[in-house]
Amino acid sequence: MPRVNYSNLGPPPRDSLELASLASSDLDPARSSRSSSPSGISSSRKLSLSNDDPLRKDPEATPRPPQHRSYSVSSAFDFASNLYPLSSTAAGYSALGASSSGPTDLNSASLEKHKSLTYLNGLSLIVGLIIGSGIFSSPAQVNKHAGSYGASLIVWTVAGILAWTGAASYAELGGAIPLNGGSQVYLSKIYGEIAGFLFTWCAVFVLKPGSAAIISIIFGEYIVRAAVGADAENASAWINKGVAILGLATVTTVNCISTRLGTRLGDIFMFFKFIALFGITITGIIVAATGLTFHGPSNTDWKDIGWFDGTSTDPSSWAVALYAGLWAFDGWDNTNYVVGELLDPHRDLPRVIHTAMPLVMLSYLAASVAYIFVLPEEVIISSNTIAVKFGSVVFGHFGVLGLALIVGASCLGALNAQTFTSGRLIYASGKEGFLPSMLGHIGMPGSSGVDPLNRLQRRSWASKALLRLIGDQEGGLGFTPINAMLANALLTTAYIVVGEFETLITFSGVAAYTFYFLTVLGLIILRVREPYLERPYRTWILTPIIFCCVSLFLLSRAVFAKPAQVIIVVAFVAAGMPVYFWRVKGKGRRKGEDGVGWKFWRRWGRD
Repeated sequence: MPRVNYSNLGPPPRDSLELASLASSDLDPARSSRSSSPSGISSSRKLSLSNDDPLRKDPEATPRPPQHRSYSVSSAFDFASNLYPLSSTAAGYSALGASSSGPTDLNSASLEKHKSLTYLNGLSLIVGLIIGSGIFSSPAQVNKHAGSYGASLIVWTVAGILAWTGAASYAELGGAIPLNGGSQVYLSKIYGEIAGFLFTWCAVFVLKPGSAAIISIIFGEYIVRAAVGADAENASAWINKGVAILGLATVTTVNCISTRLGTRLGDIFMFFKFIALFGITITGIIVAATGLTFHGPSNTDWKDIGWFDGTSTDPSSWAVALYAGLWAFDGWDNTNYVVGELLDPHRDLPRVIHTAMPLVMLSYLAASVAYIFVLPEEVIISSNTIAVKFGSVVFGHFGVLGLALIVGASCLGALNAQTFTSGRLIYASGKEGFLPSMLGHIGMPGSSGVDPLNRLQRRSWASKALLRLIGDQEGGLGFTPINAMLANALLTTAYIVVGEFETLITFSGVAAYTFYFLTVLGLIILRVREPYLERPYRTWILTPIIFCCVSLFLLSRAVFAKPAQVIIVVAFVAAGMPVYFWRVKGKGRRKGEDGVGWKFWRRWGRD
């Protein structure tokens, strides 16, 4: 066999874990460096086992042997069979993937070291948040502005495909940088830590708790409607808010107990939502076939009116319809917040996204057709409680009660998924030093050493059975970011009490799509800047380009339609900049750190 000349080969591909363990790199090797967070802030994602810069392009440097390559202690993969032992590091970590023995030390605990999320868990996080109340409550905006049945179905399809392009782009980023935190990590890696901090600033204090508050209020309204009936219209808003806060407290408690309990609840809600949408679809088909409902003959508008009659020719109306459709698909980035906890993120993250998006699209389309079969056109374009109207027409009073409970349960499932990932975002921000370090801790507030919840494991058979049933495999009970969960619950409760959502919805749309745009644009930048970065999943280059164009379109529409509220968004983001220089940069200077960037490996072992 002829000998292969390896000298002509290009540089080897960069392993995604190697890059993830570094979190960012400077293009100029001569530049000095600064840590991304104050010295002394505990962050498992900022520990590198090498004093050398593996991204350094130094022709005089001696290449390291392959067997001595090191990885972040928080990397998202299991290389236990061939990984260099990590026990010699300052933090005393053992090799990744090695089973831990003895009690869990919460002072050095990391969710990314104790991976427990499966493909099904990741699927339920995306589906659980996307399918909330929208398809059950108010597809009216899509139908009203599209102008016809057929046009509305086209809008739902296009919105789903466009959301899918964003999700596919995030799948590539999640595989290349397999860490918890979602856009926070990607923006920090690509643009610098200030971009990641500003995302955290908006997401933690407005986007996540505001969205959760809206979901909670809708949950409260539907549960009160199911309990009170027709008199729900006259019920006090504080009753709805009280039920909303109770639902929030319930899912927060569940997710504080253990990751397994929270994900199992999410899995149950996911199957429940699909069953509910399937039931609505089958019911609509039966009504269309038999022509019978609880109140007599069924609606015949879908037969008498052409499905494309009245289709809007105004581009602005189509833009509004598309915006409403994209809003209904929001939540496709949910699994990226916990990618560091997936057992096999290389395989599972793309599978999750490419399973969830078509399933949700088909479910939305099927439910929309069922509504068309059962309800008159004027009801579809005007009702904000379309599922309840559907239940009333088909099953009478019992249908109202049943569909109200279904929508309430769907909202609770969405709230569970939102709470799970919001807690991980706050936890990751605490680990990075963007937020107080206590928010990056695992376990009960103020706990240290062995978690007292898990001491029960040595005391009774009942506690052992409980741990096997709902406890995490390695962490037991309470091995969750409880401080972060409680902080998110407090912020969400504040939004529920205030209850002003019109401005919040516009703020969320503008801010969210601004960061979506920057993150997906960063994928294109990363393709150019890091061509040899290992990408377990690589999407078509047209995918991020299409999504960026759509994001710019939506943002430009918001700028012209509601300039005052866009100014509020810009002002809020700008207000985060002095906080960043005080919280991150300021502490770095006081501790005598020099230079810029995230090349923390050059500081390894100094303190």
